[in-house]
Amino acid sequence: MTIARLGRAWGNRGGLAAVPLTSRPERFQQLGEVFLFREGKPVGVGGFQVESVREHARAWIFKFRGVDTISDAELMEHAEVRIPIAQRLAVEEGEHYVSDLMGCEVKERNTGSLVGVVTGWQEAGGVGLLEIGEGDGKLLVPFARSICVEVDTRAKRILVVLPEGLKDLNCT
Repeated sequence: MTIARLGRAWGNRGGLAAVPLTSRPERFQQLGEVFLFREGKPVGVGGFQVESVREHARAWIFKFRGVDTISDAELMEHAEVRIPIAQRLAVEEGEHYVSDLMGCEVKERNTGSLVGVVTGWQEAGGVGLLEIGEGDGKLLVPFARSICVEVDTRAKRILVVLPEGLKDLNCT
């Protein structure tokens, strides 16, 4: 599970600025071993031990054990920081991991008709958007409680009440 995206090297001691991809970045303080991926492929062999993480001006600065120079850190730039699924935090009622939404069947609550399958996610500056379908028929559906009225990630099912005209408005 991806929890952060590394940016550029920060400082001269091997730190890397990172953007959190979690609603609870304070958990970074307890990280041990993490795995780095760039373009879906592992960076290095095995995991990396997190030496320290601190918040700095809307970013988080990651320091990994054995990464002590700018040159070392540059090799890790733009990688995703991932942890095993078993280590993710439990979510509260009504919250869901984006990764758990992928592959969910989306059906209209009132008719039972299939809208499609969740294939992606977009941040929209407030409520996120579910990407349903692929290619020219992709539909963007706001992940709002008033629209996604029942979400069961274990059953891989989302029931929706789509606002009138939504399908016509944003099918790409």
